Amino acid sequence: MILALAGGVGGAKLAVGLAARLPPERLGIVVNTGDDFVHHGLSISPDLDTVMYWLAGINDAGRGWGVADETWAYMAALRQAGKADWFQIGDRDLATHEYRTRRLAQGDTLSQATRLLCERLGVGHAIVPMSDRPVATIVHTGEGALAFQDYFVRRQCEPAVTAIGFEGVENAAPSPGFAQAMADPDLEAVVICPSNPLLSIEPILSLPGVREWLRHRRVPAIAVSPLVGGKAIKGPAAKIFAELGLDVSAAGIARHYRGLIDCLVVDEVDAATVPSIEAEGMRAAVTRTVMRSAADRAALAGEVLDLAARLGAGADA
Repeated sequence: MILALAGGVGGAKLAVGLAARLPPERLGIVVNTGDDFVHHGLSISPDLDTVMYWLAGINDAGRGWGVADETWAYMAALRQAGKADWFQIGDRDLATHEYRTRRLAQGDTLSQATRLLCERLGVGHAIVPMSDRPVATIVHTGEGALAFQDYFVRRQCEPAVTAIGFEGVENAAPSPGFAQAMADPDLEAVVICPSNPLLSIEPILSLPGVREWLRHRRVPAIAVSPLVGGKAIKGPAAKIFAELGLDVSAAGIARHYRGLIDCLVVDEVDAATVPSIEAEGMRAAVTRTVMRSAADRAALAGEVLDLAARLGAGADA
């Protein structure tokens, strides 16, 4: 089994590529829930929904998030009623949030609600939340502490970031599906998708026991850099790295994951960073990492899986 850690559009894209290469019984996808929040009484899980919509094949390819062919009557009604409309919820997307909210109110866990949503959308691969307990990403800025969606959507990532915290993480635990995957004797490799390391992957790693497990796992762990030529394909990763004084490069990603992975996969434009990556005590693999098409996603997933197989066999990668 391959265990993928994901969040955001970059994570969803590689998850789709992996799902194209692996049958459901061989792939588990653990998704960040640090950006979950309640808005207008609805329980919203943006990263879970993004990954789920991509695997269901109903994602909005242009925006990256949300559902294709969306309509916006609900948002128009909110505006007419004078309600906050800074977080966009389409009508088809609303059905997902309503169903999740109702299931949680009836006593389901987030894992159970997610499984039912995936079944309704025909997603066969396991998508599981990182935890069934709430963990809230808090972005500390020069303007004070902001809840994640306030920073990311309402403020459009404008305030300068000084620190990032995860409220409630000390009382959380990996979800049953996540815990089962970590303990699975058939686990072959861990893949950290090209998601924002600080906003999408760090909440997962901050759960009690996860970072320690990753340090001592006995299977290969591979990460794909979300930075290409010092820039993020989508999102504020490069901006936040710079504001926190971190190296905005593939080598900086390697430094961030030092001790947790065996190999960092970087784009061809970052080939010159290979010596710096290797200086962090890991291997580097160079390939095309920008995923513009289904073929790109499947090709990158195939290369990551081949690399994992070689590392697992002890061969020279």
